[in-house]
Amino acid sequence: MLHRPVLLREVVEGLAVKPGGLYIDATVGAGGHAEAILEASAPDGCLLGIDADDEAVRLASERLARFGDRVVVIQGNFAELEHLAKSEGFFQVDGILFDLGFASFQVENPERGFSFYADGPLDMRYDRSRRRSAYHIVNRTKEEELAEIIRRYGEEPRARRIARAIVEARPIRTTLELARIVEQVVGSGGRIHPATRVFQAIRIAVNDELATLEAALPQAVSLLKPGGRLAVISFHSLEDRIVKEFFRRESRDCICPPEVPVCGCNHKATLKVITSKPIRPSDEEVKANPRSRSARLRIAERRP
Repeated sequence: MLHRPVLLREVVEGLAVKPGGLYIDATVGAGGHAEAILEASAPDGCLLGIDADDEAVRLASERLARFGDRVVVIQGNFAELEHLAKSEGFFQVDGILFDLGFASFQVENPERGFSFYADGPLDMRYDRSRRRSAYHIVNRTKEEELAEIIRRYGEEPRARRIARAIVEARPIRTTLELARIVEQVVGSGGRIHPATRVFQAIRIAVNDELATLEAALPQAVSLLKPGGRLAVISFHSLEDRIVKEFFRRESRDCICPPEVPVCGCNHKATLKVITSKPIRPSDEEVKANPRSRSARLRIAERRP
């Protein structure tokens, strides 16, 4: 099944893609957004696609091959965005996109360990060269730390009970084993699968997703030319909060605490926020692609 890029039209319009522009897709995935950006920037716009997942790099390279030397696709972690981009000749760019969701090919392959609907190994790594997988977190983390991971990254109110049940059931080897243990604590029913928050938390911890995003956003701003745009699609409140706060801070000249009478930070605004509220998918898009329902798109523009 071909991965459906979310908010596709909104991303292309939000980035103000133009012919001859220079763009970075920092999470190229299967190449859907990148393809649309390359089409809109024809005949001579160029794009750098980056992804930590080697399978994504392969799929995107195949999908985008028809664009020839207008596109470069590389494997890398966007925590090193500035270095990766400059090494490929991409700086003073017109637009940068982060799509923080995971792709269909990842969740639908049981061997990747992202899904609680199909049995597979506890993996959840985007970059499979990393040593620490979900197996290590589930089976080797102390109960208190595991509870904190589930509480903080999954916003799960029953984190302590779930962590205790996991520790008591060790060793846990597969995704369905873990999902059943969580379901025994949480119970079935409800709008979402009972293991959703726990799987989210472990995936975030495995890939260090929040720290990576915090590291990447300032680098993205430094790569944009004046008037260039930064677009970020997030899928849960933790990511969206980081993006919202970053945009808010970088759109202000002073970031001193309110109680400080005289500004001493010497901070200058680098961004103008384009979206006062995040753009959400339409009802039609959610109906066609239910995975898009939690997507939030925020856009900002580089100040002169």
